[in-house]
Amino acid sequence: MILAYYKHIFFDLDHTLWDYDANASAALFELYDHYKFSDLAIFTKEELVRTFFEVNYELWGLYNNHRIGRGDIRKRRFPQIFQKLRADIKHLPENLESEYIGLAPTKPAVFPDAFEVLDYLAGKYKLHLITNGFNDIQQTKLKYSKLESYFGHVVTSESSKARKPNKRIFEVAFELTGASVFDSIMIGDNIDADIAGAQGIDMDHVWFNPKREVPKFKVQHNISNLLQLKSIL
Repeated sequence: MILAYYKHIFFDLDHTLWDYDANASAALFELYDHYKFSDLAIFTKEELVRTFFEVNYELWGLYNNHRIGRGDIRKRRFPQIFQKLRADIKHLPENLESEYIGLAPTKPAVFPDAFEVLDYLAGKYKLHLITNGFNDIQQTKLKYSKLESYFGHVVTSESSKARKPNKRIFEVAFELTGASVFDSIMIGDNIDADIAGAQGIDMDHVWFNPKREVPKFKVQHNISNLLQLKSIL
């Protein structure tokens, strides 16, 4: 079904196009080896990665609910990880957080078929990003993953001073791009941020749901792989 009235497509970045889990895991594996954490005989690579995602999910939840700031994520993340792993804080390298922040965004993994779908869409629509990430980090991800050239505008929570699902971040995106709710569609993986945000302004939307989770509420389009966008757009 071709919906000719769309002119603008707004994507989320992390977990939608840029494979956050794969790239974070690759960076953590590299840092595990660099710091010889195996010599501690306290936790494995896999335990480090699993605990990272547990703590990171909790912290980003607090951030998205305006309970902590960007600096709090970076200050708390690895100390909490080491605490959960029951590793003595004295073994936590002073620069581990900054090294992770410098390394992970340079990892290039994207979701399967991302480039094929973007090539298809770029010939028909204007593509943009709306992300709750930070300016410098998101630009680095786009550069190293070779996604940068596809998008006309990148609207972040930092640049807009609002976070999805707050309608203000969408309003900023419309102001920058000349788009409107009537000629745009939002595509993202986070049902609480991307999809709830789009619904809050009556914007058409596609929930990217690769884990095939049961939605918390009714969504307009529910896809498990990016190629399915070709049947919608």
